[in-house]
Amino acid sequence: MTKLPDGFLWGGAVAAHQLEGGWQEGGKGMSIADVMTAGANGVERQITDGVIPGKNYPNHEAIDFYHHYKEDIKLMAEMGFKAFRTSIAWTRIFPNGDETEPNEAGLAFYDDVFAECHKYGIEPVITLSHFEMPWHLVKAYGGWRDRRLIDFFVRFATVCFKRYKGSVKYWMTFNEIDNQCDYNREFSMATNSGLIFPAGATDDDRARAMYQASHYELVASALAVKAGHEIDPNNQIGCMINFTPQFPATCKPEDLFMAEKAMQKRSFWSDVHVRGHYPDYMEAYFKRTGYRADITDEDRAALAAGTVDYVGFSYYASNTVARQADNQYYDFVGDKEGVENPYLKKTEWGWTIDPLGLRWSLNWLAERYDKPLMIVENGLGAIDHVEADGKIHDPYRVAYLRAHIKEMEAAVEEDGVNLLGYMPWGCIDLVSAGTGQMDKRYGFIYVDKNDAGEGTLTRSRKDSFYWYQQVIQSNGENLADIDPE
Repeated sequence: MTKLPDGFLWGGAVAAHQLEGGWQEGGKGMSIADVMTAGANGVERQITDGVIPGKNYPNHEAIDFYHHYKEDIKLMAEMGFKAFRTSIAWTRIFPNGDETEPNEAGLAFYDDVFAECHKYGIEPVITLSHFEMPWHLVKAYGGWRDRRLIDFFVRFATVCFKRYKGSVKYWMTFNEIDNQCDYNREFSMATNSGLIFPAGATDDDRARAMYQASHYELVASALAVKAGHEIDPNNQIGCMINFTPQFPATCKPEDLFMAEKAMQKRSFWSDVHVRGHYPDYMEAYFKRTGYRADITDEDRAALAAGTVDYVGFSYYASNTVARQADNQYYDFVGDKEGVENPYLKKTEWGWTIDPLGLRWSLNWLAERYDKPLMIVENGLGAIDHVEADGKIHDPYRVAYLRAHIKEMEAAVEEDGVNLLGYMPWGCIDLVSAGTGQMDKRYGFIYVDKNDAGEGTLTRSRKDSFYWYQQVIQSNGENLADIDPE
């Protein structure tokens, strides 16, 4: 019995700023990713005020997909990809973000990328805003603090929908928009919404700015969805969330309720995307706190008219929470309530490994939203080693993906989940978003470049390349190990 339907979108996922490079080529402007320095395991990246000489900005070259895209897409086709998720760099199309006319060279670059995908029967799955907003919008407008960004984003989206009509069917608006729940992290605020705070900013300052910015993003997303449907009724436009299940640490009622409130706080973005209105629990929260002060009747109408067609999500790990005694309202802020889960192992970067959590997630999302789902990120960051004969053996990656695919298939076959596709993250090695590392690798394709920026950029097939090729050829039936020799 086939576990997955015919036409299932097997593929892989990347983001423009993490692999393209060419940061000043083809008329491209400076994005927020271009001012992110390299970090390390446990060391968060810095966002500098412009490009500072002597600093290491790994996204400037990344893996130079800008010049290697034909080679890279050919390798993806060799694996059998049915879909390739990437993003359109906003600053290639509108270098500053607030221009009235787009940059033709940037538009033409993606014409070529999408044509190369279609040459091999690969469906592009495109994110419009993936942590790469124009730096000018951060500096001149304060990022998504400013309502004017709604119009700038909708203009960008509309240009893309018109230009790539017939070339792109599957779209997503904002990548991992719910990461902002962790508003006490500088990096999350800056990359999601261009929110940069002065020294001494309080959690209240951050929350107030974040929830207002999120509202403007949700309105912009809804208006873009409406425009995309009008331009091409065949467009399938989804949201994109970082789905991280929040499990209670114990069966103590306080922990159970803390987990429920944590799920609410992480899910309100997708609630609005799918349902077209704010849930009552968030309206009550905003009434209590005064956050999201600026909302209009026109905003509410836009949200209702621009609901998404499917829910795209990343899944890497689950989180476990316990209610702390001083948390009067069961408010959830990122990992503040997080505790260790003794039943789960962790990656070298401290992320829990929880394959069953993926099946739980698929069930939860299917029941809550009754929409098609698409897994657009899942994967294991690890250190890979090139052997003397040039081979790269990565059985740990195969084991991780196999375990997650088994649970994904069970969710479809046994639980009836409507799943469109599976696109593991970083299908070709790229710059890590959180740490700026190259040595933290996710890909089936190895790229010869290290954290210091050294290397030839030569592409090589890892063992997992051949394993995933086998998985796709069998439509998920054959998950067995392969002979690395």
